[in-house]
Amino acid sequence: MILLLLYTDIDMIKLRLKRFGKKKEASFRIVACNSTSRRDGRPLEELGFYNPRTKETRLDTEALRNRLSQGAQPTNVVRTLLEKGGLIDKIERPSIALGKEKLLKKQKDEETKSQKEDSKQD
Repeated sequence: MILLLLYTDIDMIKLRLKRFGKKKEASFRIVACNSTSRRDGRPLEELGFYNPRTKETRLDTEALRNRLSQGAQPTNVVRTLLEKGGLIDKIERPSIALGKEKLLKKQKDEETKSQKEDSKQD
């Protein structure tokens, strides 16, 4: 019974961004922390750095691979940074797939319109 209670208290580890820097000049640290902790709370480990203004990214690849093998879940923004860094494989998200389908449909509609206009002119 006691083991069951202790097991349910274990939090999931998240890889997320921790904000720091001056007002309106934010930079972020990529950190591993418990899923229930605050955004700027004390992390378990700092794993990298990201500056959105200059697009500078520094990743501690060995530590990140270690945390990912332990089952840490990255947030969406951290996932894209890790994909760009080559640490994890790119996955096609449903929202991106839907956007591509809409774009292809729009292009096909435009092509059929132009073909109809060309046939009317002949």
